[in-house]
Amino acid sequence: MEVIRKVCFAFMLVALISFVGGLASAEDNAKININTATIEELTTLQGIGEKKAKSIVEHREKAGSFATIEDLKDVKGVGDKIFNKIKDQIVVE
Repeated sequence: MEVIRKVCFAFMLVALISFVGGLASAEDNAKININTATIEELTTLQGIGEKKAKSIVEHREKAGSFATIEDLKDVKGVGDKIFNKIKDQIVVE
């Protein structure tokens, strides 16, 4: 009986670790589309406050959609330092 309990515990532990790992992967895949993101969504990015988020939306409205994520650096206040912090969290679609 003790062996069965240990095997069950080990199985549940492996299942839990797999589940938590799957959640982390899903969060990693949830990137922000800079062509459709709201100001609130943009402010979740590191280094992007409300003022920069508004600038991004205004730039997008005036110049049109971003063709690449690198085009984000055309927005005043978004330089290489901020871009490098968020490049893995954003996408254009």
